[in-house]
Amino acid sequence: MPPAPTADRRTTVDVTALLERGRTLATPVLRAAVDRLAPPMDTVAAYHFGWIDAQGNPADGDGGKAVRPALAVLSAEVTGAAPEVGVPGAVAVELVHNFSLLHDDLMDGDEQRRHRDTVWKVHGPAQAILVGDALFALANEVLLELGTVEAGRATRRLTKASRSLIDGQAQDISYEHRDRVSVEECLEMEGNKTGALLACASSVGAVLGGADERTADTLEKYGYHLGLAFQAVDDLLGIWGDPDATGKQTWSDLRQRKKSLPVVAALAAGGPASERLGEILAADAKASDFANFSEEEFAARAALIEEAGGREWTADEARRQHAIAIEALDAVDMPDRVREMFTALADFVVVRKR
Repeated sequence: MPPAPTADRRTTVDVTALLERGRTLATPVLRAAVDRLAPPMDTVAAYHFGWIDAQGNPADGDGGKAVRPALAVLSAEVTGAAPEVGVPGAVAVELVHNFSLLHDDLMDGDEQRRHRDTVWKVHGPAQAILVGDALFALANEVLLELGTVEAGRATRRLTKASRSLIDGQAQDISYEHRDRVSVEECLEMEGNKTGALLACASSVGAVLGGADERTADTLEKYGYHLGLAFQAVDDLLGIWGDPDATGKQTWSDLRQRKKSLPVVAALAAGGPASERLGEILAADAKASDFANFSEEEFAARAALIEEAGGREWTADEARRQHAIAIEALDAVDMPDRVREMFTALADFVVVRKR
């Protein structure tokens, strides 16, 4: 995993408390929105969010890292507004994010998320699709029912981010069937799939608080590059992450033939390990028994990626994108304490283990 950023700064921000604040403020409004869904979609969604188990009993499941809600309520404070002003934006972004997770899990065939069976595995593909669609619709409803000019501006940014997210997922799927994907193509895909929504999360609260377009655009720049750092770390975890921490299978991205950053960087590096990796992955694409490959076979592919430099390059890229995100904050006038919290969240993204 990438080591902690080396920028010469000190912060006293409690990131756990910051994440919990976003979760605490957003969850009641999020649950109220989900309660609007018709049965059985309401209970299927509740299962996905970890509020109930597969039998419908109350549960205290892992609801994810809550980075997006934390960013949304924090961004409201850029304008001098209370963090509560950003809550509708936090909920809307979280609904779109979870819409994408429901559909992605089905498209990728993932059977586990957050240490539990995925919705399509428990409730079937049809419910995963329907509930995802319903969450997407709710996201726009939560914002637009505010009935303000700022809500309209926020919704435009959310719908643009949503379209980019969908573009990114389409690119991701198409890349699985190609022998080669360039590093530039991979970064574009990850900017769409992850960067766009984190960009929206980083600005939506500020927009609801009345921020001008320049301020919102600059906060989006921070969030976009933070998203690229976030995804680079995700790509490392998708190959070398501890399943007990990530809640996914070992070598999960390799099992899905994903052209993630470590893979494309290794293939672009040249040299014996890179060439051997290219030959193996080309053969994998034609293998009829790929799903039955052993742990040792996936471990061998991961070792070649590392030998070719893909792991180190991706860790460096995470740090580079992190630095660009932090630099973007310099162009926004905000209270020092708010700036420290944005910086602490960025640091957390780069050093996390899940």
